Amino acid sequence: MKKVLLFAISGGCIALCTSLCRPAADSRESAGAAAGSHGNTRAVAYAGRDASVLPAPDAKSGWLSLFDGKTLNGWKVGDNAETFSIENGCIVAHGKTAHLFYEGDVHQHNFKDFDFKAHVMTEPGSNSGIYIHTEYQQGGWPAKGYEVQVNNSHTDWRRTGSLYAVQDVKEVYVKDDEWFWEEVIVKGKHIVIKLNDKTVVDYTEPENVQRPDDMKYRVLSSGTFALQGHDPNSKVWFKDIMVKPLD
Repeated sequence: MKKVLLFAISGGCIALCTSLCRPAADSRESAGAAAGSHGNTRAVAYAGRDASVLPAPDAKSGWLSLFDGKTLNGWKVGDNAETFSIENGCIVAHGKTAHLFYEGDVHQHNFKDFDFKAHVMTEPGSNSGIYIHTEYQQGGWPAKGYEVQVNNSHTDWRRTGSLYAVQDVKEVYVKDDEWFWEEVIVKGKHIVIKLNDKTVVDYTEPENVQRPDDMKYRVLSSGTFALQGHDPNSKVWFKDIMVKPLD
């Protein structure tokens, strides 16, 4: 069988190894008391990309891991907790609308200026998002902060990399069923969003910006990150979740 590269997180570090190209055994850990099955386990082998582009999360490099690759320790979800699970070293969002908030020890889960990145993979027709400068909310769509869109082929026209409903991206820059980097850099009033190192959004929030009532908290302040479980027909994978504080 063909050999491929695998990345795994162990003890806060990312290790590179080789493995046969076959699905790993299902090692699911539900965020709820008893998560139901969401279908066949997907192989999450990561091949064909130079390992040098993957920054090892450690204090010296400035990159800090937010996900241990094994558990949801440091993360908190409210309603529909079963939407989030661990499969093959990834966080998987698949189920009813839910949001998984980072509540761990890194930077006291309060970030203002930062460089955030994660590996993301979408299955066809899926929708998700990454929230920044947000805060824990029991249910509904997070009111605080901005959403960075994850959507390559869902019916919503706002595509991956959009600063949702603020500066939207119509073009499709990454593909379903392939891992891609999604990166968000915030410095002061400036937000840059990159997909595989390509800048797709470069936005500066105006001073004293005024939003519509249903978006009045879509402003820069400080806060944590959240991953979105959008709907039962969407399945999205996250791994190598890390941040470099810039303040």
